[in-house]
Amino acid sequence: MTANAPARTARVARARIALAVTVALLAAVDLSLKAWAGGALADGQTVDLGPLQLRLVFNSGVAFSLGATLPAGVVLGVTGLIIVALAVFAWWATRTATLPARLALAAILAGAVANLLDRAADGVVTDYLHTGWFPTFNLADVFITAGAAALVLVSLTGSDRAEDPV
Repeated sequence: MTANAPARTARVARARIALAVTVALLAAVDLSLKAWAGGALADGQTVDLGPLQLRLVFNSGVAFSLGATLPAGVVLGVTGLIIVALAVFAWWATRTATLPARLALAAILAGAVANLLDRAADGVVTDYLHTGWFPTFNLADVFITAGAAALVLVSLTGSDRAEDPV
């Protein structure tokens, strides 16, 4: 064990706590917006915000309604297993990942967890953002997509691993 091992262990612990807190906060924001949309848009109204509309839709499938005909338990089980694997990877990767890579992982994990929790209640995910030319989606989907894009970007630029690990 090197002299700076306790300091490194503390930095890794802080980074992991920050990851968990970020995931929880982002998931809470998404779930709050889904609850708001479920009440505010329940009467089928559409709110026009220019290029974006608010419109309530329930999706029994996953991305682009894939798997919509599968039983809800199957979709929950498979997505749950994927999320557990992602969480284990994010926890492990936090040891050497840079802040941008950790934020990207947190966004992906937060979106996935929020959609899973939303689906667990009734077998469907609440979607409320509509563009007119793209399937209706939610903030969790934005987190997943933006996080994945950011993770690809930091990986391609070589800025995903810290010179001096966390």
